Amino acid sequence: MYRHFALLSVSCCLLLTTMAQDIKPLPYDPYIQSGSGLRNFYAAFGKGRQITVAFLGGSITNMQGWRNKVDSFLRQSYPAIDFRFINAGIPSLGSLPHVFRLQRDVLDSGQIDLLFLEAAVNDHVNGTDSLTQVHTLEGIVRHARKTNPAMDIVLMAFADSDKTKDYDNNQVPTEVANHALIAKHYNLPFINLAKEVHDRMRHGEFSWEKDFKDLHPSPFGQQLYFASIRELLQRCAMELEKVHSLNILPYPLPKALNKQALENGRYYSIENARLAEGWELIPNWTPTEGLHTRPGFVHKPMLVATTPGATLTLPFKGTAIGIAIVSGKDAGILSYSVDNGPFKEVDLFTQWSKSLHLPWYLLLGNDLKKGKHTLQLKIAAEKNSQSAGNACRIVYFLVND
Repeated sequence: MYRHFALLSVSCCLLLTTMAQDIKPLPYDPYIQSGSGLRNFYAAFGKGRQITVAFLGGSITNMQGWRNKVDSFLRQSYPAIDFRFINAGIPSLGSLPHVFRLQRDVLDSGQIDLLFLEAAVNDHVNGTDSLTQVHTLEGIVRHARKTNPAMDIVLMAFADSDKTKDYDNNQVPTEVANHALIAKHYNLPFINLAKEVHDRMRHGEFSWEKDFKDLHPSPFGQQLYFASIRELLQRCAMELEKVHSLNILPYPLPKALNKQALENGRYYSIENARLAEGWELIPNWTPTEGLHTRPGFVHKPMLVATTPGATLTLPFKGTAIGIAIVSGKDAGILSYSVDNGPFKEVDLFTQWSKSLHLPWYLLLGNDLKKGKHTLQLKIAAEKNSQSAGNACRIVYFLVND
């Protein structure tokens, strides 16, 4: 089944067509860690059933590019296999949103054989702190593996200009380090595309300005990403060539790195909230001022308040609580309290809010004791000086059971 990969892998060592033709490209070895491989993914090919591959990420996953190339590569390499591909890429979303939407956007779709996961770019852009990154990335892996212990998972860290600067200064970007940390602990395949892009540019193979162009890669950059992912797929397949009988075996689930890992994250319906004056549940929300929206965050039920002093309470169970909102040009400041504790404030307005109703996920409480809790929300009288109002629009509550 895997013999033809020996020939295909040779092509992965060639220059991409637009690279400088007089420079020998760097090898893939420093950037690809195979971990425990993809044994169960390939073993499932012989089971006579549909094979499902899911892609969980942001806009770099959602856009036309490397993901579509992986789809085509697998279909062309294994024409007898019935593949199903799930595009769970949503622009702007990183590991914090991923850990809460994993169940609905991926796992509820049925058995997943292979999951590709990326969050390094949006975790940086969104300012997700390092500890939260560890809690969420580990939570995703643990949640996925508890649902299907045989699931294969590939972590990837994509490139951006700040990561390139970090490598120029001999520093490992925080987001890359955290992806690598989780991959190592769970023995997962990991591709460090941020380091690969940096090293190949400094080696003279291409430039950011003329070739790669943006953190949303040009077709050239998409091909580079795909080539590395293909290399991993081929390596893992060739490692299994000498195995006469492949069995699907559950992977061991090691002890969590951190007890606050959000391994049971999920959406919690806004209908569970107890509304006071000033809040309303709009069954099919759409913007009225013409701002852009993101897929999955429009034509949805939303809890909306626009006046200072509007309050609600939410009873919930679990060890963490948060909200998923859309933050537009009138986003306000929200006061919140968990279990009658002191009220804290969070500014809902973002640097993108003037032009977009941005999906924005906020963790309001973590490391809570298991059991029943109460969240109180109140629209503050103050607002960001750049905001046009005091609005709060909640799409989902977020809990970790």
